[in-house]
Amino acid sequence: QWMIQSPYKAATFFGCIGKDKFGEILKKKAEEAHVDAHYYEQSEEPTGTCAACITSDNRSLVANLAAANCYKKEKHLDLEKNWKLVEKAKVYYIAGFFLTVSPEAVLKVAAQASANNKIFSLNLSAPFISQFYKEPMMKVMPYVDVLFGNETEAATFAREQGFETEDIKEIARKTQALPKVNTKRQRIVVFTQGKDDTVMATENEVTTFPVLVSDQSEIVDTNGAGDAFVGGI
Repeated sequence: QWMIQSPYKAATFFGCIGKDKFGEILKKKAEEAHVDAHYYEQSEEPTGTCAACITSDNRSLVANLAAANCYKKEKHLDLEKNWKLVEKAKVYYIAGFFLTVSPEAVLKVAAQASANNKIFSLNLSAPFISQFYKEPMMKVMPYVDVLFGNETEAATFAREQGFETEDIKEIARKTQALPKVNTKRQRIVVFTQGKDDTVMATENEVTTFPVLVSDQSEIVDTNGAGDAFVGGI
């Protein structure tokens, strides 16, 4: 939405919150950012929170997932008014983290995207997703048009898939070539490596992009950097 600016509410966001102060903050912040947020609100768990501890240019996250783990496909995504928003969308993005919550919701959106030749993108999110949620991840992979990840996530994914290489370009190439449902779109794989080159694999080639050098004194914090990168693409 920040990239688009106008019209407002072009970007729609689904998630799960509790009926509490933090839930109200999320609603308020989404409104201020002109994001069209539609939350599944439940009373069993409080809204998820995360403390981001910034030390120089690094960050450590302490998360209490709480309500984020409570999203229910049948109580939110399947509702006609919400599903209509999904049908209307042209681009979809889901974090790999969500595979731990509702893989069936991810699959429903992914299948909808492929059936209608729309762009479905997924983020590897964290090494443990490729390790412990391998089955749901690989069920959704054939629908993925754009896959994001960093160098650590890529290395774990490659190991779990038996790629037998630690070369990030080769990992990107092999990931790009995995089976795909919608053959009208070639898969694009994008792996970031912090300050090192970003790697992008398409059907025909693997390209690297040098990272723009920023003055370290200008960096306030790096929290949300990966999300911002995805938003930019």
